[in-house]
Amino acid sequence: MGRRELVCLLLIALVLTAGCSREKAPTAAARAPPPTKVVAVVVEPKPWTDTIEALGTARANESVTLTAKVTETVGRVNFEDGDQVEAGAVLVELTGRAEVAQLKEAQAAYSEAEKQYKRLAGVVEQGTITRSALDQQVSMRDQARARADTIRARLSDRVITAPFAGVLGFRRVSQGTLVSPGTEIATLDDVSIIKLDFSIPETYLAAISVGQRIRASTAAYAERVYDGTVTTIDSRIDPGSRAVTIRAAVDNADGSLRPGMLMTVELIEPAREALVIDEISLIQTGGQASVFLIDAQNKAELVAVQVGGRQQGMVEITSGLKAGDRVVVEGLVKLRPGMSVEFASAAPVDTDATTAAANQSN
Repeated sequence: MGRRELVCLLLIALVLTAGCSREKAPTAAARAPPPTKVVAVVVEPKPWTDTIEALGTARANESVTLTAKVTETVGRVNFEDGDQVEAGAVLVELTGRAEVAQLKEAQAAYSEAEKQYKRLAGVVEQGTITRSALDQQVSMRDQARARADTIRARLSDRVITAPFAGVLGFRRVSQGTLVSPGTEIATLDDVSIIKLDFSIPETYLAAISVGQRIRASTAAYAERVYDGTVTTIDSRIDPGSRAVTIRAAVDNADGSLRPGMLMTVELIEPAREALVIDEISLIQTGGQASVFLIDAQNKAELVAVQVGGRQQGMVEITSGLKAGDRVVVEGLVKLRPGMSVEFASAAPVDTDATTAAANQSN
């Protein structure tokens, strides 16, 4: 082959190589994935209020079942179902004609004994009677008085009164009913204040204190919230459930709450500063939670985090994040670690401002 033919072959090879390079360049560029569009927010400390939820049972402030103390017939009933009564109000009077007659007899005997004592006391000074005769009369007078007091006590058992102010339940007796000791007459409840008893795990014991504020609600009044305060913490932990019983007082001036109601309780702790993000930012893999962070080069980074409390779509992050980090809240489905991103919001987060916020928090 001559020199001229060799030069021509070399030129043709160079042209073909250049053409192939021009064709491959745009193909490689076309295969490069575009940045993924995401929405990110800057993590900042926010006020956070911890709450502990539990189920509780409403109880009356004071409650008693009124019963008869003696066997007797009901002479008069002075109340109706559901009446509001004051302390000391006479509710039921049992017949006691025999006791009334006996009381009159005892009173008469006491009166006569008292008169006889006074007569003897006047003449004992004159020496007409002995001192022992006067002492005997004193004993007779005191016996008559004691008998009258005993009959009065039996009569008082025949008058049933309200020991405290409250609301009466259903009437269980009528006029003429023969009652005996233990016969139920009615229930009486003081519901001006409701005692709300509920249990929480012993792990929360250190977070509970007397005077702490609570919120309570019930299905009967779904849109109403009742405020109360913790009054007592039980002195013992239940060894079976490992829970402690808490009692709170809830004002019930309007009487809307009734003993026995099931109520949902929220114990409210003082507000504190915490790092809080939207719950939709979390990626849960088994027992591990992670979030996507955006670094200064706008690349995605998967970071493991520790989760604290949750409420109303927000979640507290106890470790894994710091103030100023940018967390992805939308666009998580197609995002992978190391991918470049662009912000779908109107303006991306200012990196300098983010760094300054992080430095300030540290």
